[in-house]
Amino acid sequence: MSHVTVVIPTIAPRKQLLQEALDSVNVQSFKNYEILVAEDLDHAGAAVTRHEALMRVKSPWVAFLDDDDMFMAHHLERLIGHQEETNADYVYSWFWTLPAGLDPFPPGHFLDPWDKDNPRQTTITTLVRTELAQQVGFLGPDPDPTGDGMRSGEDWGFTLECNRLGTISHLVERTWYWRHWGGNTSGLGSRW
Repeated sequence: MSHVTVVIPTIAPRKQLLQEALDSVNVQSFKNYEILVAEDLDHAGAAVTRHEALMRVKSPWVAFLDDDDMFMAHHLERLIGHQEETNADYVYSWFWTLPAGLDPFPPGHFLDPWDKDNPRQTTITTLVRTELAQQVGFLGPDPDPTGDGMRSGEDWGFTLECNRLGTISHLVERTWYWRHWGGNTSGLGSRW
């Protein structure tokens, strides 16, 4: 059975949301995990905070969760199971939005399998082989600084580099909740 570290970057104004995220991890049907919460004390932003936490991970696998999102109880079990079936280095699933119906991705975006030659934006809520994740990190340049809203940010750069160096597989199943709301900071330290 694989060992997973769940990395959760957080900011002070989100104590209640962080507790909900932690509660969602603590009810996982997969039990071989630990949690690493990293608080952004300097307004450095999610990329820096997530990167610093990632570099402290010792387990073979790392799962990322933002402090305002939540895993369903089977999230880790299903991603680990999918990884074992596919031998992928990076696994991601699908989500339900909170509030319902505010999915910013185009309809059908999460219904297709991963295409290495035509990568598409995912979210950062992924399961990744730690060795690959640490090699890639979150401090690289923005792959599209002009951005179209779907092709920019540290998570997209992370995904592109993981795609280049490893294998990605998509579990076409909803296993977590993405809070899509007005308090989203988009990972920017200047937005809280």
